[in-house]
Amino acid sequence: MLPDIEDSFRCMKSELGLRPIYHQKEARCDGHIFITVIAYHLLQTIRFKLRQKGVRFCWTTIRKQLSTQVRITTTMKRKDNKVVHIRKSSKAEPSHQVIYDALNLSYQPGRTVKAVL
Repeated sequence: MLPDIEDSFRCMKSELGLRPIYHQKEARCDGHIFITVIAYHLLQTIRFKLRQKGVRFCWTTIRKQLSTQVRITTTMKRKDNKVVHIRKSSKAEPSHQVIYDALNLSYQPGRTVKAVL
């Protein structure tokens, strides 16, 4: 269990941009620990829900699999010189769908946004 906790903290602190730690003030250290503990609880909740559905991936695997689904912004210029921006998620792959199904999430996170400027 300890290696799992250490790996989770290391992983989450890297993703949150909290590594390495060079805090000189106690309040900053406290904030760092607080954010890390919240992130750890979020991570463990996700993994717990996945295990309940029979998905037993480590956090690194989950991150790696989900990292291939991205939000894309397409920009086009119209004949009247206005610019159209369309932002949407890429299509979920089968590996994403397993995780989304276990967490009861939509395959297309976020909504499609269209802006004309």
